[in-house]
Amino acid sequence: MLVDLQSGQTLHADSADRRFIPASITKVMSIFVAFEMLKAGEIRSDQTFTMSEGVADDWYRTGSTMFLEPGEEVSVDLLLRGMASVSANDASTVLAEGAAGSIDDWVARMNAAARDLGMTQSHFATPNGWPDEGKTFTTANDLAKLASALVTRHPELYAQYFGKEGLRHNGFAQANHDPISGVLPGADGIKTGYTGQAGHGFLGSAERDGTRLIMVLGAVETEEQRAKMARDLMNWGFDSFDRRLLFDNGAQIGSIRVQNGAQGNVNVEAASRINLAIPKGSNELASIAIHYEGPLQAPIAVGEVVAHLQIDVAGSPSARVPLVASEDVAEAGPFRRIANAFENWFG
Repeated sequence: MLVDLQSGQTLHADSADRRFIPASITKVMSIFVAFEMLKAGEIRSDQTFTMSEGVADDWYRTGSTMFLEPGEEVSVDLLLRGMASVSANDASTVLAEGAAGSIDDWVARMNAAARDLGMTQSHFATPNGWPDEGKTFTTANDLAKLASALVTRHPELYAQYFGKEGLRHNGFAQANHDPISGVLPGADGIKTGYTGQAGHGFLGSAERDGTRLIMVLGAVETEEQRAKMARDLMNWGFDSFDRRLLFDNGAQIGSIRVQNGAQGNVNVEAASRINLAIPKGSNELASIAIHYEGPLQAPIAVGEVVAHLQIDVAGSPSARVPLVASEDVAEAGPFRRIANAFENWFG
């Protein structure tokens, strides 16, 4: 699957709703949960957690590792770097237990985050994607939603932890197996995955000239095939489409009705620049429409997502881009409520 983040357009999809095993791509959800907790102030990047005896019994040098030692105190920052760059299973479980109190509670947070993101065909049973008899599964569509949230909600943290060359810890230097970062112009992550049952997978991203693409590969037979497919698909996504500015960041796109508000309508705008991807050599035009469940109920806060812009280009699935309120709308006072009632009665 290949998605243009600026327009929400799916540029390529094959079995995008078919469930598969993500293997270590699971760690992206763990990292997303950690980013959310950092943003909320629930944990700090300089906070340290210890590799407990229980975690050491299960995860000491098991699979991909950053070679943590039992009883070692490690900062959240270093744990995240170990997860993002060398796919450390030990780091994932130390972070899970330390930040949530137990691995089970951490996994519950992962699944709650998946529900909030609309990842309706995904379930997580471990923090790191270790084989679990198929209890952990996802789809390309769901992973694209996760990657989009990771990049757009936490751009600074994303840039800080992803797309790095590797990690040295406790005397062991390891390289990142990301097949596009440092090789493909604009590539900056995100995460590979592999087990014998899952095959080779990759959730990737790259940005060029203000256009960011999100890519998902699953169940590829070999590491070499995965690398070639990732590079070819990403290059195709950048080279085969013209980008046309549809709406700039902050552009007012329309107005939608508000119920019981100090005003009867609220203007909506693009939360970020919307560039439309049109196949090169095509004269296809896009149709656009604002969709919302309305009328909206006041109060409404400026910047709140209140609607979606649906974009349709011939031959491609519909794309949906969030629209936010341009202004605050307070609840109506008693006199305004009476006026609103008359307006509703008499049009």
